[in-house]
This record gives sequence, structure tokens and C-alpha cells, in this order.
Amino acid sequence: MKGIFITFEGIEGAGKSTQAKKLYEFLKSKDHKVLLTREPGGTKTGKKIREILLTPTDEIFPPFAELFLYEADRSFHIENVIKPNINSGFIVICDRFIDSTLAYQGYARGLDIKIVKQLNNLATGGLKPDITFLIDIPVEEGLKRIKEKRGFDRIEQEDLEFHKRLREGFLHIAKEEKDRVVILNGLKSEKQIFNQILKVLKEKSILK
Repeated sequence: MKGIFITFEGIEGAGKSTQAKKLYEFLKSKDHKVLLTREPGGTKTGKKIREILLTPTDEIFPPFAELFLYEADRSFHIENVIKPNINSGFIVICDRFIDSTLAYQGYARGLDIKIVKQLNNLATGGLKPDITFLIDIPVEEGLKRIKEKRGFDRIEQEDLEFHKRLREGFLHIAKEEKDRVVILNGLKSEKQIFNQILKVLKEKSILK
């Protein structure tokens, strides 16, 4: 029996990682075969790529170099983690996936959207999530949350306009793929957001 692929997306500080973990723990408590993973860094090699991508550097970091590193991480992730587990009947929950690359490197960085989509498709072999939860919050709120918790990584250090383009990119993706992407209000409480996630999964018959 083929598994289910669920992804969580959102700007910095939206709370997607929290909700992905809550869903994983809930499903595990119900004895589902479930795996929680993330991008970048969902494999041993991916962890090294993640460090390169997120560590601040005094070198110029070309947008295409950034894009290729994300796709390399994804290719390792698909072959070693995502596909094998889906094929084994697991519910795979992933914190960030192709929509992040399209939003960050495409809409926010300004790289050609068609090229980003083509590279996403090549890296995934055409695999798309069964459902994606986009947790949406105002940019200023997201950055405030991160600042209160910890320091900014290389990408979080980008200016406000970058983060605004990023949010608009995510919302544009959601508008284009309404059947797959569900927008959730990230300003609601953790419990309210999680209850909405469960409701959507049941309505779409993804979970019984």
C-alpha cells in the first residue's frame, strides 16, 4: 500500500515546524506508520548541505549556487528517505519541500520560475505532496518570533523586501494549486491551527 506525503510550508517564523512535529506525534500516538523529515538536511549528506546553505559567509553566494544546492539536497532526500518510505506505506511529513524552493529562489531571489520548476521536477522525479499546509503570517511577526528565540541564519538575514516577496510567492503558489495547498492563519493559537489541520485531512479523506 502506497503511503501519504504531507508537507508544511511558510515564511520564517510561521510555525510550520511546530505543526509538522505535532502532526507526527499525533499520528504516531494513533499507531500510524509515520516519518517526520525536513529540507534541507533530511539525509546525512543533506545535513552537510544545510550547513553550507544556512551558515553566514563573507563570500558572495550566487542565487544559482543556492538553488543547485537545494536541489542536490532534495535529490538525496527523495532517493534515500521520501520515496522508500512512501513506497513502504508510511505517512511522510516533510518540513519544507518544492514550494520553498519556488518561493525563495524563484519569487524572492528573482530566478526564472520555469527553470526552478524544471529543476524541482528533475530532483523529485515528478513527485508532489498529496497535501501541503501553508501557514501564513505577516512578515514582521515571523521575523519578530525568530529574533526572540535565536539569532538569524544566512537567509533569515535578508532584508524586509526579500521576506515580503517570499510571502507573496507562497501565496501565489497556493492560488495556482488550490487543490493541493491549504492556507492556514498562523496568528491563531497552536491548538486552533492543529485542529484545522486535522479537520482538513479528514475532509479530504487523507486520514480516516
